[in-house]
Amino acid sequence: MIHLRRSALAGVTALALLTSGAVIAQSAATRVPAEVRAGTYKLDADHGKITWSVDHLGFSTYIGQFVNVQADLNIDPANPSASRLIATIPLTDVDSNSDALDQHLQTSDFFDTANHPAATFVSRSVTIDPADPTEATVIGDLTLRGVTRPVTIEVEFNQAGPAMGNVYKAGFDGEATIKRSEFGITFGQQFGLGEEVTLHIEGEFVLQP
Repeated sequence: MIHLRRSALAGVTALALLTSGAVIAQSAATRVPAEVRAGTYKLDADHGKITWSVDHLGFSTYIGQFVNVQADLNIDPANPSASRLIATIPLTDVDSNSDALDQHLQTSDFFDTANHPAATFVSRSVTIDPADPTEATVIGDLTLRGVTRPVTIEVEFNQAGPAMGNVYKAGFDGEATIKRSEFGITFGQQFGLGEEVTLHIEGEFVLQP
């Protein structure tokens, strides 16, 4: 089992943050999960990304991002356990601020994108924090390099409401920590390259017509 800790996923994975009860139409932003509109949402790719960080040989914490993430979120505030998130992360769209490292990450030492160009996450359970309905635990299956492992994402609901472009949005943050060796990525461990990778997920989801 992969251990994950609380965010400051989204990216993505905050479908769980809606308490049961009637949906209330909103004319302004709300931070009350029960007031979020039910329906199907798609991630705004311009405002959704996954930031990763890993211990670089003990000298620093190296940070990069995955962009152009795609995700569909079905929200049912009357039955949060029925909500569902499916996300696709294009591994070729990684930005480490180093062209050489971006290219190395595509090889079989890391993502092996020639054979596995994308990672996917599919949620399968949602647990709302009974003490704080804006926080939830989402458990799902992460598939990376053809290996599927259970992953838990700690999610925080930010707000929902009208946004620029005359759309209705719901925004979330999430955080997780995975062990890369469990997905067959062991390059550099003998030199001290970190085993645990922290994922910070940011997502703004747009309600579909």
